Amino acid sequence: MDNLSRIISENLKRVREEKKISLDAVAKLSGVSKSMLGQIERCEVNPTVSTMWKIANGLKVSFSEFVNHTETNVELISIDQLEPLIEDDGRVRIYPTFSFDSTRRFEIYSVEFQKNGYLSTEPHLQGTQEFITVFSGELTVTVGEKSFVVEVGKAIRFKADEPHSYKNTGDSNCVLDMVIFYPE
Repeated sequence: MDNLSRIISENLKRVREEKKISLDAVAKLSGVSKSMLGQIERCEVNPTVSTMWKIANGLKVSFSEFVNHTETNVELISIDQLEPLIEDDGRVRIYPTFSFDSTRRFEIYSVEFQKNGYLSTEPHLQGTQEFITVFSGELTVTVGEKSFVVEVGKAIRFKADEPHSYKNTGDSNCVLDMVIFYPE
């Protein structure tokens, strides 16, 4: 398995142990089967973003708690050195640029959507907000029943504690940064 799968595996075990919770309990809280959770912990599968959101919400932790790495005083990030999370058959690449830290209360992702790339996510924890800035292309963000077109040079903020999705509805690739803020 790749390095990201190993990090997710180690972090899922750590979070579960810190909370003193069994795989059965995580399965009940998240809706993810005990067998799938075991495979993730044994680093036998590459879990999808949707699966990881279900686990994060069930455990009431941030998504990036699972892709976290040790923090230093200064961190210089190069996207080409990050392992992206892949969705929609490779049409969506999510780079965990800056992971969640409880003192900051946010995480940052760089995201690339190929033409017609689509991503749907589970509602996040109550009070969570997303801030998206589009640097190239066009993105349609659907929050609940309403859709919003965000073009290059524009940004959107929304409460992410209800179902929401993203689709590249432009004629070229869409590149954006996403900040997810978690309330205390």
